[in-house]
Amino acid sequence: MYRALTQDIEVSVEPYYLEEQSDPDDGRYVWGYRVAITNHSDRSVRLVNRYWHITDQNGQVDEVTGPGVVGEQPQLRPGDTYEYSSGCPLDTPSGVMFGHYQMETDEGDLFEVAIPAFSLDAPGMLRVLN
Repeated sequence: MYRALTQDIEVSVEPYYLEEQSDPDDGRYVWGYRVAITNHSDRSVRLVNRYWHITDQNGQVDEVTGPGVVGEQPQLRPGDTYEYSSGCPLDTPSGVMFGHYQMETDEGDLFEVAIPAFSLDAPGMLRVLN
């Protein structure tokens, strides 16, 4: 489990390899990841945008941006946790992801919350942050 805390908003990520969706002989490796976002602050926030920086084992970078996560822009009141799952395909058996969420307070203030860097490693690979 990988964790980051920014302005009392905690982001935890747990990646896992999806063997049934992967085809190493064809250069396709797929991971899922579970994310939990917990609001430890005393204010409500809404997740409005996401940014992902994905690097494969060859150094190829893919950047993903967009509104919300999995089609939602969740509101988190103090003490709330929002969880979702998503996935990431790569052409190599390992890589690394990190990023941030853009959050908005009820007053309209925007701030970024870090998504911790986490390693994507196919089974049998040494698990390290690339």
